[in-house]
Formats: sequence, structure tokens, C-alpha cells
Amino acid sequence: MKKQLLVTLAVAAVSVTACKKNNPDTSFNYPDMAEASDPAVLYTTANGVKVYNGGFGSSVVPDPQSPDVFYMLTDRGPNVTGQASNSIIIGRPDFTPQIGKFRLKDGKLVLEQIIELKNATGQKLNGLPNPAGMGASGETAYGLNGQVIAPSADGIDSEGLAMAADGSFWISDEYGPHIVHVDATGRTIERINPFGAGTGGRKIPAVFATRRANRGMEGLAITPDGKTLVGIMQSPMYNPSKAAVNNSTILRILTFDIASGSTKQYAYVMDNASLTGVSEITAVNSTTFLTIERDGNYGGAASNPATFKKVFKIDLAGATDISDPANGTNGKLYDGKTVEQLLNTDGLKSAGIAPVSKVQVLDLLKDLPSVYPHDKAEGIALLPGNILVISNDDDFGVVDNGNNNFAAKILPATNSVDHNRLYFVKLKL
Repeated sequence: MKKQLLVTLAVAAVSVTACKKNNPDTSFNYPDMAEASDPAVLYTTANGVKVYNGGFGSSVVPDPQSPDVFYMLTDRGPNVTGQASNSIIIGRPDFTPQIGKFRLKDGKLVLEQIIELKNATGQKLNGLPNPAGMGASGETAYGLNGQVIAPSADGIDSEGLAMAADGSFWISDEYGPHIVHVDATGRTIERINPFGAGTGGRKIPAVFATRRANRGMEGLAITPDGKTLVGIMQSPMYNPSKAAVNNSTILRILTFDIASGSTKQYAYVMDNASLTGVSEITAVNSTTFLTIERDGNYGGAASNPATFKKVFKIDLAGATDISDPANGTNGKLYDGKTVEQLLNTDGLKSAGIAPVSKVQVLDLLKDLPSVYPHDKAEGIALLPGNILVISNDDDFGVVDNGNNNFAAKILPATNSVDHNRLYFVKLKL
């Protein structure tokens, strides 16, 4: 690895250091890793598999007032891919996506509070697919009993989390995609999407409705000045179709001015088309961000082990705004092709598009003091002193059993059920 990309690993056993309010303590010592302590069992399936009230690793944001507190986000709830085409198996249709408030205590993550997500009237949201015209992803949901579950306008597949200075949260999802603003209690203030079916009336560009199912706006950041949201799509959108973008490595980044609602778009090129994609984005400053790209395999597995879980520093300065002034269904075209159809860096260059710059700053599979055992590195956030915190999605401790039901999610490297963890690494930026 090149010298400029080397990282210095965070040293440290936990030591709780006092921190004055409004004066974050940069001397706080973080452990190499902390695991969620004693996650509650959400329920046990008929075949005896425990489903944990985990799933909090889709995103992580630090509490700016307390260096030992972290807010972590679930997705739509315990689910696996169904055997039928475009189907998902939902373990708990009544599950409410939620934010967990965790505190570091004695090397463990202790859940102190759950903030359930609610709509504008205070009714709980759920993780069910949206109806047609309101964010439908084309997925059909089934229960563990094999019955079809009706879609819901209050469904959200929450993936990205950002915290505003007033304590409210911004959340991105994989359905609409939606960007949802909730207050500190989880109640919806505004719901923004490409079609204007949500509250608030503001929209994001129409092209984002071409997102690939279950690969929507996976990451969301807020700039340090609190003025701009920056979202990133997990995978190349099916724009104009799945077949037309085969082997594309081009993702879209969206910036959203919170005050005016104005947007810009930029092209991001992931390393190769085989990857699951980008799982998160977090801000360094107003133009510089960190992203995490990954495959879908387990670190340390004896067979088919993970080979790619890397963090990159990117810069929007100098990148081309690829927004479409006409807000067409497929966005701005270049010689009749969508941005996704340009496939790679060479295609972008031929169209006169400069993508965001990108340089590697961390390899999770090489730069940690011990093996990284998870498949899903999904959340990152930057702490004072350039310490990066990384969260994993534990999938509520379950995976697909191949028969429209759940099996325990066992990490091959540890032979134990996957649980939420935070990893702490000091970066050289």
C-alpha cells in the first residue's frame, strides 16, 4: 500500500474521560472494537431460530455532546430474499424501523434508548414495500407463513442517517428513494422523494426513481455547516434498464440544499462492477467525504472469503454537475446515453464528465489489528482526531435458510452469531 494511504490504528482500552457539554473531548480513548451487549431477542421462529433486536448497524452517527454516545440505525427489519422473483420474506410486518442510542461502557455498547420512526401524524412507520406511485421497488413481501403482505405508504427501508445541530435526524432509504426528516422523537417533519407523494412538497430529481430495488440511497451525510445533505446510491441505477447498464460502475451522488431544496448530482466510480457497492458516506468538510465500498462476503471465511472492504476519501470540488435542467425520467443524456450507460471512467471522460476524485485511506481486511469477520460494513462516521468509527449490519442475527425462512447468521471466522459492533481506527487524512 502506498505510504500516503497508510493508516495508524487506534490504540486503546476503554477509559471513560469526562467531556464538557458543547466541548467534545478529543482525548477520549476508544477501543479497537466494541460489541452490543446482550441484545434482546425480538422473537424465536417456529424452527427455533432467535431473531435479535439488533440490526442497528445500517448507519452510525456520534453524539456531538458526548464522545461515548452513538446513534445507530436499523433498516426495514428482519428479512431475507424470497425464492420467488422480486420477493422478500418479512419476519415481522409490524416491526418499526428505529434509531438506537448506544453508550460505550466497559468496552461494550449498551443500548440506552430506542427512537421509533413515525409518520407526520405520529403513527409508527414500518418496513413494508411502498405502493405503486409512492416509492414502489417492485418487490412483493411475504410473511413467514407464505401469505402476501400488502404494501404500505408508511414503509421505509432506512439506510443512511445524519444528525442536525438541533438534534433532529435526516434519513435516506432504499424504497422511493425517500429522504425523511424526523425530529428527536422520530416523528416525520418532511418526506422528500422523486414524485412528491410525501409530506413537505419538495422533490429530488426524477431520475432517482430508476434506483435498483434494495440498492437505493444507501448513504447520507450532512456537511459540517449543517446546510447540505449529501446522499449516495449503493449501486448503478437501472437507468434506463437493467440490461442497458450491465457492468456499469457509475453511481450517483446527490447534494440537497436544506434551505432552498436545490440539488446537484455528481458521478462516482466504484472500483469494479462485482461489488455490492457503496454502503455509506460521511463528511470531512464541505466538499470532502469518506465512503465505504464492499463486497458481500465474510472476512476470514475459509471458503469464498471477503476480498474488498475499503474506505475512500473523495472530493466533489472539480467534479462535473450532471444534473438535468429538464428533470427528465432518465436524467441528462450524453449522445443519447444515460450517465450509467457510460459504464466507467473512460466513458465519463469521453462525455466530458469529471467524476469525484477518490483515494483509498483504509482497507478493513488488512489494516485492523484482528480479522474483520463481517459481511456488511455499512456505517462510517468521523470522530475528532480523525478517528473513523465503522458499524456492521448484523441482519438481526438471521440469514436466508433457502426455504423462505430464517437461519442463524453465523460468522465463519468466529463461529458465533453476528451482532452489532463498532470498530475504531485512526486515519491519516
